[in-house]
Amino acid sequence: MLLGLGLPVSGTWATPGTLRHVATRADELGFASLWAFQRLMHPVDGDMGAAYHAVHDPLVSLAYAAAVTSRIRLGTAVVMVPYYAPIVLAKALTTLDIVSAGRLDVGLGLGWASMEFEAVRVSMEKRGARAEEFVACLKAIWAQPEVEFHGEFYDVPLSLVDPKPVQAPYPPLLMGGNADTALRRIGRIADGWISSSRTDLTTIGASIDIVKHSANEAGRDGDALRFVSRGVVRLTVDPTSGDARIPLQGNVDQILGDIDALAKQGVTEVFLDLNWDPNTVGAEVDPSAALDNADRVLTALAPAG
Repeated sequence: MLLGLGLPVSGTWATPGTLRHVATRADELGFASLWAFQRLMHPVDGDMGAAYHAVHDPLVSLAYAAAVTSRIRLGTAVVMVPYYAPIVLAKALTTLDIVSAGRLDVGLGLGWASMEFEAVRVSMEKRGARAEEFVACLKAIWAQPEVEFHGEFYDVPLSLVDPKPVQAPYPPLLMGGNADTALRRIGRIADGWISSSRTDLTTIGASIDIVKHSANEAGRDGDALRFVSRGVVRLTVDPTSGDARIPLQGNVDQILGDIDALAKQGVTEVFLDLNWDPNTVGAEVDPSAALDNADRVLTALAPAG
């Protein structure tokens, strides 16, 4: 089981200093990866949750983290494919893979916020088909010496698209999604699955089995895929109890036990994400207090320890 960390990209604690501090400490302490998510906007009326109120761009944040680290991998969890033309995202991701010396993991999502689709002037219809074609186009851009792609949604005229990523033929392509159709799609075309903040971690193994089965049906090796879980972590001093206890929320021993339980369900990597902790991202939270909390989590749960 690999253990990663969510990069500070949301709320008042997402400052350049905090991002640099968390990235470098995670690198030093042996964490496997850093992950950033995407949210373009938040409604004036209504509440998506504190994590979504103010969010930095994931690619820029990861590029900054790449500059202050040397070993740890950097992942998007996730960027929404309908918000980009494949050639534009491919160029940005290629550059990120190069400046990080081949440390990039690409996590892609279909998107769900209707106001964001409206803002980028893309229909929410056929999101699954669009995502499948987007992945095929990305692979063509990265793997073909002379690129040409023509589909229902995307076209790339015959051209040279250079440079290529450091990781050949391209960085690992993971995908998000919880519906059975999305999980089966991931098994057919992606290198692995990234679960969402709302995934029930007590039953995540059932979703992993769907992805693996779909991969095997497509002639791929389901056991070779990666299964990355976003872990909404809340570290407490005393153990939490009760039937309603949520995995990864409790004291150190409980969280370590939860990580072992996830491994038994087939999860290959967990990244602990404080961006969903109200003690970290709430508007009233002092950024210095949020950083102190992050340091407690980093130190207590460091893989080296």
